[in-house]
Amino acid sequence: MAPPIPAADAMVVEAPSAVAAPSPAFAPTGMVVCKDVPAAPAISVVSKQMVRPAGALEVGDLRLSVSDMPMLSCHYIQKGLFFPPPGVPMASLVSSLVAALSRALGVFPALAGRLVTLHDDSIVIRCGDDAAVEFYHAVAPALSLGDFLVPGADVPTGLTNGLFPMDRTVSYGGHSRPLTSFQLTVLGDGAVFVGFVANHAVVDGTSFWHFFNTWAGLCRGVAPVKEPDFRRSFFGGSTAVLRFPGGVGPAVTFDAEAPLRERILHFSAAAIRELKATANRSKRAAAGRDTEANGKHVHDDSSRAPHGRPTSEISSFQSLCAHIWRAVTRARRLLAADTTTTFRMAVNCRHRLRPAISPLYFGNAIQSVATTKTVAELATSDLGWAAARLHATVVAHEDGAIRRAAAEWEAAPRCFPLGNPDGAALTMGSSPRFPMYDGNDFGWGRALAVRSGRANKFDGKMSAFPGQAGDGSVDVEVCLAPDTMACLLDDDEFLQYVSSPAP
Repeated sequence: MAPPIPAADAMVVEAPSAVAAPSPAFAPTGMVVCKDVPAAPAISVVSKQMVRPAGALEVGDLRLSVSDMPMLSCHYIQKGLFFPPPGVPMASLVSSLVAALSRALGVFPALAGRLVTLHDDSIVIRCGDDAAVEFYHAVAPALSLGDFLVPGADVPTGLTNGLFPMDRTVSYGGHSRPLTSFQLTVLGDGAVFVGFVANHAVVDGTSFWHFFNTWAGLCRGVAPVKEPDFRRSFFGGSTAVLRFPGGVGPAVTFDAEAPLRERILHFSAAAIRELKATANRSKRAAAGRDTEANGKHVHDDSSRAPHGRPTSEISSFQSLCAHIWRAVTRARRLLAADTTTTFRMAVNCRHRLRPAISPLYFGNAIQSVATTKTVAELATSDLGWAAARLHATVVAHEDGAIRRAAAEWEAAPRCFPLGNPDGAALTMGSSPRFPMYDGNDFGWGRALAVRSGRANKFDGKMSAFPGQAGDGSVDVEVCLAPDTMACLLDDDEFLQYVSSPAP
């Protein structure tokens, strides 16, 4: 395990006076404790440290790319992991996390920097002598793991929101606030939550979990580190900028106060295999019908990619997304039959560009792709039809489509319009391929659950996580308007594929 970093590299400052004094049993040695505060929230901050990178790489200014800049109006990403009791003294736990964090920031120095707008209105990530991040130590002595992980119930967002600092900070705010922030929360039963908050104009999900994995690996003494690729090779030659007159940054493009219900729905590996088999069986049957109708020598162009090569089969994830799309559309009972419904998902461009860019590319290398159909089309078609539409959208988004989308943005720069303005859209974020469990062992064993804060959540926002068991199962975090969620949870056709996760 890495030794504690010197005092020159980590600075302890007093926690905000609005939080309550913790139980003395949870107070770490050598840190400032708040006293004489009347309020007693369920989660209380014990201390806050500013952590500086140790032996940081020299990366210079990193200009935000055409994939970074649209995210300036998004909230910071908020995700973290619950772990069983680490079984080490609290002072040692905090010290080891801070030491490893300092070393990880040395590998990812940009995460300790700030955003700077230059004279030409371009925005860069700059790591100056004052580069640092915030690390909070919080306690919740009256709460246990069971208060957060409640089977068959809505996510207790009133509690989970307290697991993350920088709540609802918009990414443009990285001009004056840290680009990342961290919080260790210790529960009354000894379980812990490690929360990571990161500026979405600086990282996408791939870079986010790359850093999280690096931090965890350094904490448990694993080497070598997979260094990020800071080369701005993703449309690096673009001179397009987003201008914000008077330095007034953007706001999020959705109503962050709209009422929501949030559930984590578990889809077993067996259920996902069945969905995939059903979707592909339906696709093959449809192709056969089309062949019979049009003659033996006529092929169905919809089953081929634009370059003419046959497409692969519908994936497990596309099948799952189609199942959710159809069910949520049914649950939105007030939608007219001719309403257009949209399913939007983020596509990782790293391996799709030609030439491909490094899988360790640091920054946003994603684009949003949308599939649109009418409510009536989804209602009268089967799972395979909907899955084939999603599959075709993803298959078509290769190098040419990526570059066309980038060129269109450069011609009319704008922030990404995240949200659901017409009440008929769904947006899938994150990915079950991200190494949330397999790569994040801090030395205390496998994480128990992934949870997120309330950042970037609205009616129709979903996030996909790998199942905790690592067996190919998937957890989907679903945020919906209360009435829609009630209808979804009363839909037997949908629920037949939903199960409780393994203990």
